[in-house]
Amino acid sequence: MTLANRITMGRMGLSLAIFALILSQTFWTEIAALFLLTIASISDGVDGAIARRTQTTTSFGAIADPFADKLLVMAVFLAFASIKELSVPLWAVFLILLRELTISTLRVLAALHGEVMKAEAAGKIKTTIQLITAFTIMLLLVLIVWARKHGLPAPLAEIVGLAKPISWWLTVTTAFFTIISGAIYLYNHRALLYKSWSERGRQP
Repeated sequence: MTLANRITMGRMGLSLAIFALILSQTFWTEIAALFLLTIASISDGVDGAIARRTQTTTSFGAIADPFADKLLVMAVFLAFASIKELSVPLWAVFLILLRELTISTLRVLAALHGEVMKAEAAGKIKTTIQLITAFTIMLLLVLIVWARKHGLPAPLAEIVGLAKPISWWLTVTTAFFTIISGAIYLYNHRALLYKSWSERGRQP
């Protein structure tokens, strides 16, 4: 396995750890989750850069890298949705997951036809928005957990008091841009979809 693929696999493992740490809801586990989220986000660019520089791009990496990104997003937003103080709407998380699974299926279809779907501008913008939202809500959660036992100065206490509407609107906005980017992907690869729908399966 190439170094880039090892980093990709490591990001998948980090996603599971981040999910568990967020649900623990203690100050230090949230700090650990924030730290691991930072590492995972950085690794998203590192593995691709290494693969291109060392000319070790693989078919596995082409599929696993975007899958690892989607696993990270799913882990973070599902964990957020389970915490009442954040008021992250589950329906918006569902729309995010629906888009990610749909595009993952499209990538599989492309692979079956010997094609590789490259990252597009819409997808990169979507990922940036998702990460900004994830980090913002993560910081809010750190403040919430700290405030439970220690309290906060007035300015920070006001921010915590707005945690529900902030997290709600951030997630809804993220879901909107995520769905739009998915629609753009589907439109740009409509020829692949038509080909997949019209071709006959092989008979045994």
